[in-house]
Amino acid sequence: MKSQTSFIAIAYRYFLAVAAGGSVRAAARDLNVAASAISRQLLLLEDQLGIALFDRSGRNLKLSPAGDVLLRGLRAAAQGHEETLDHLSALRGLKRGRVRVATVESISVSVLPDVLLEFAGLYPGVQVTVTVAGSDAVTALVRDHHADIGFTFNPTSLEGLDIAAARAMQLGAIMAPGHALAAAGRLGLAECLNFPVAWPAAGFSLRAVLESVPAGRGVAPAFECNSLRLMASLARRGSCIAFQTVIGIEQDIAAGTLVFVPLSDKRLPADRLMVVRRQGQKGRLAPDAFLAVAMKHLPPERIVRK
Repeated sequence: MKSQTSFIAIAYRYFLAVAAGGSVRAAARDLNVAASAISRQLLLLEDQLGIALFDRSGRNLKLSPAGDVLLRGLRAAAQGHEETLDHLSALRGLKRGRVRVATVESISVSVLPDVLLEFAGLYPGVQVTVTVAGSDAVTALVRDHHADIGFTFNPTSLEGLDIAAARAMQLGAIMAPGHALAAAGRLGLAECLNFPVAWPAAGFSLRAVLESVPAGRGVAPAFECNSLRLMASLARRGSCIAFQTVIGIEQDIAAGTLVFVPLSDKRLPADRLMVVRRQGQKGRLAPDAFLAVAMKHLPPERIVRK
């Protein structure tokens, strides 16, 4: 494979020279390569691609339709390569700056620490400030120029924002491993409400998702909280069932201190994780670099088909 790749790279170089000079002889002069070597490589390239790249009916070589397509493709690839090198050069020069991040609580627990540590290792001179807030507060911070990047769930408005990434995440019931429902493969929300629950406070995006199904309306919970960490802690102690995605409780699930059971209600929408930034903000080196690191750490979509 290595020798074939090397052949194609040389043949493309000769092809470009002939296309620019209009003849093998002109390309040979420009490249200081024997004309016979160029002709041989062009024939091998055409054989490899299975199509003629030049019209050889006249004295000069004219591009065939296939040759014209290849020429445009190679020029576009060369331009993209140059732009990539320019961007990498700029990033190497990213010695100082600031990135302001707004995030919901669950992301701050498990995803964001890894992003911050990797980013700090790559760009030690760039300062990152983090604000933890509710879903709509995150989008407001980004929209109002108080944050460059936001991690949020199910925002009620995306006005003035671009979505840099989105993931559909499965909602589930979380509980202690000794709970009566812990062995279930799936659960309906109504089944969970036969037991004490920790319910998200009004204004929480999670509450709006749960209330989208009939069973989630008019709930009289044992606990009402505006903190996912507190609700998970109550569930871990066996006090109740709580509700969330796996984000933020990965270590508990791996250690067996919490059990995650997907909710199966047909009308229950996925919890949508979104990474947002203000419209027109691409091209800012520090936020762009932070976003590139963050993309590597975002969880995959996780949906249980109902």
